[in-house]
Amino acid sequence: MAAPGPPEVIITQLESAAKVLMSKSPFAVCKHILETSKVDYVLFQAATAVMEAVVREWVLLEKSSIESLRTFLLAYVLQRPNLQKYVREQVLLAVAVIVKRGSLDKSINCKSIFHETSSIGLSMEFHGSCKRLFQEDDLKQVFMLTVEVLQEFSRQENLSAQMSSVFQRYLALANQNVFLKPTESWRETLLDTRVMDLFFTCLAQLASMHGPIFPDESAQVSYLAHLVEGLLSMINGVLTALPSDLFTAFINCLTLLTCSFGRSAAVEEVLDKDDMVYMEAYDRLLEAWLTLVQDDEHFPRGCFVQSAIQVFNGYIQCHLAAPDGTRNLSGNGVSSGEDEEIHEIQEDDRELFSDQLASIGMLGRVAADHCIPLLTSLLEDRVNRLHGQLQRTQQHLIAASDPATVDRKVLDDLYEDIHWLLLGETPMIPAEVMEFSITHSTEVDINTTLQIMGSPGEKASSIPGFNRTDTVVRLLSAVLRTSEVESRATRASLTMLLSPQMGKDIVWFLRRWAKTYLLVDEKLYQQVSIPLVTAFGADTEGAQWIVGYLLQKVINNLSVWSSEPELANDTVELLVTLVERRERANMVVQCENWWNLAKQFASRSPPLHLLSSSVQRSLMKALVLGGFAHMDADTKQQYWAEVLHPLQQRFLNLINQENFSEISQETAVRQEITATLEALCGIAEATQIDNVSSLFSFLMDFLSSCIGLMEVYRNTPETINLIIEVFVEVAHKQICYLGESKSMRLYEACLTLLQVYSKNNLGRRRAESTAEEDQYQDLLLIMELLTNLLSKEFIDFSDTDEVFRGQDQGTGTTARPVSAADVVLYGVNIVLPLMSQDLLKFPSLCNQYYKLITFICEIFPEKIPLLPEELFKSLMFSLELGMTSYPPPSTPKPDY
Repeated sequence: MAAPGPPEVIITQLESAAKVLMSKSPFAVCKHILETSKVDYVLFQAATAVMEAVVREWVLLEKSSIESLRTFLLAYVLQRPNLQKYVREQVLLAVAVIVKRGSLDKSINCKSIFHETSSIGLSMEFHGSCKRLFQEDDLKQVFMLTVEVLQEFSRQENLSAQMSSVFQRYLALANQNVFLKPTESWRETLLDTRVMDLFFTCLAQLASMHGPIFPDESAQVSYLAHLVEGLLSMINGVLTALPSDLFTAFINCLTLLTCSFGRSAAVEEVLDKDDMVYMEAYDRLLEAWLTLVQDDEHFPRGCFVQSAIQVFNGYIQCHLAAPDGTRNLSGNGVSSGEDEEIHEIQEDDRELFSDQLASIGMLGRVAADHCIPLLTSLLEDRVNRLHGQLQRTQQHLIAASDPATVDRKVLDDLYEDIHWLLLGETPMIPAEVMEFSITHSTEVDINTTLQIMGSPGEKASSIPGFNRTDTVVRLLSAVLRTSEVESRATRASLTMLLSPQMGKDIVWFLRRWAKTYLLVDEKLYQQVSIPLVTAFGADTEGAQWIVGYLLQKVINNLSVWSSEPELANDTVELLVTLVERRERANMVVQCENWWNLAKQFASRSPPLHLLSSSVQRSLMKALVLGGFAHMDADTKQQYWAEVLHPLQQRFLNLINQENFSEISQETAVRQEITATLEALCGIAEATQIDNVSSLFSFLMDFLSSCIGLMEVYRNTPETINLIIEVFVEVAHKQICYLGESKSMRLYEACLTLLQVYSKNNLGRRRAESTAEEDQYQDLLLIMELLTNLLSKEFIDFSDTDEVFRGQDQGTGTTARPVSAADVVLYGVNIVLPLMSQDLLKFPSLCNQYYKLITFICEIFPEKIPLLPEELFKSLMFSLELGMTSYPPPSTPKPDY
């Protein structure tokens, strides 16, 4: 191979070649290249040149020349089966352009100038006309040819590689994902039953495919799951038009398939397989059921009830232990073992199976007459067995005095059963549940119903007339009974035998239930159930009793389970739910236990001071929300004096000590500072439109002190991070309610914070291994803070400080109002020097930064050219950096 010439020679040769290919009538040259060249890329470019020249010079070409060129290109492809795929496709594309351009030759004025052209230089109108002509004259011929070819392939036992490639092309022609609405001219062709038989034959062969083509069972199941998904999506659109017998057969088949896949999915879950193909298929089938049930007005009334019962029963059975269920038991002797452990990184079932549970819950409501009593009966049975087993275990411990001798198998099975039974009920009041309760209300004794609900320490069956109770209320009573068994076990010092997971399930259920059922808003429903309204409606003794019971449950859990962060967090979330709505909060603050809890937390008394930071934050949020319940002025003043005043006093006493700088790193002092900062975040999170006035004034008194702490704790990253987070929460929750004067106070505080942070960190070199991570966390929060401030420009509920009416508005000013964008740009100017290229490689920080800059550019583009020169240069450099230097999203640097 000859050595290449000098660069200038090569460039000259390339320019000459380009001129030849782009010259007028390059067909002879291109033909010569196609026939003689062995370089695939050159062949591709020659075919492209032919295609473009045909369009460009069509009106100048003789008809015979065009036909000769088309024949040559087709023959060229047919005579060279080993052509590279992309070359062959480009040549055939040139043929297609020739055919298309010629299809309307008589009706198109080729010399006109088109205002809109496609990628091959033809107008959109031309393409539309070609499409219509093709549909009228040629499409049926192509379809029949495709069907004939597919029929021929269906008769072949083995396909060569080349035939397989052709087969795939014809399948691609048949697989056009559009709605079919043919004209009358297609009637004879499409209504021919042989056409439909052909496609069903293909589907049957695809469904029965087996053998060495599948590397393992997993691949085969995944293949079948995709096939079933396609069938379901195709059938769902035409079900309503099916004759009743065919519709019933389809629903029965779908039910059988769902139950079968559900059992196989349960086996996969037991074996903890990485590839959960049956589970994925089961989810798809449940999605199909969800579509059918949500669209039930198009189907005969009650047509899904029996199927819903079967699917619901199958799901419950797969998640209950023997003998009632099949959990931990399966075909082929599969078992999960008795010593199964829950890994800490494992996702919570309520999130992992949320979609699945929602589908099962909806099917359960379709068959409410069966499913609600079934759930109630199963839960009552498991709770009674749990109570008995705990009593027997207690007697065993008294006799043996060695906890290691306790067999936990029965207890663990009961805990797991209760776990799934509680997750299986969706605590909302859909029309089906309300209708179920109303329908059976004539059979219900209200007093007995209330007695069962108010006696969680007693078995439901021990109360006379228990069969004449509302089943929905009784289901709640079964959960309260579970809670009571747990509480009694803790009082009997049997906490080590209990399951924290069951504790989580209980408060999770109660929180979701309280959001909708407790003090049910009758205005939201067309009709309401008298038993439900009487049991826990507004202004009822039942509601007051259950509020007191739930509050006591919260207090007990925080005392007993303070070392279980997830359970403690779920418990405090239940408390937040009880007070986040004013009507419920009014009942909560009437309980003496509420005041005791507030005093205990404010005084940092054990065990509440042992709770994790996030739990303490949520607890403060709940206490602040409760403080805005209906109380007389003196009582409210007393409440704030007991909740917020101690926080403020302790903080001021601490930071005002002369030797605060010296003692600031002591463990006790840092714990107090951390607890105060967490509490401030909780107070900010409690902001609502009707309390923002009071909370803003309270928090602003702290913010200036927090800025002072930035200096003291400049070498303590955890504290610095938490201080910034306080500002983030205040801006996030309150900025949208603030008028101009109050917004300016917050802007000034935030900018002062950024200035102090920048002064302490600009040019600073830290040797710690976590230095980059620490600064990343700080800057991520700062970007969030600036984004929250910017949100004022498009989310503003204030009306000239209306929410602060009656307070000092400050002195008037005639100066131009400062916008959030001005403040944010000034803030960017402060922190941009801290944003190194390495830090911007963290995806979260990078996304937050560029999202902020995008917001500014979209909302206030006119401000960008007016930026100070240095800031403008830095901003432009960061944008250039983002477009040129960072890896695509598929290969991000991991966050810490």
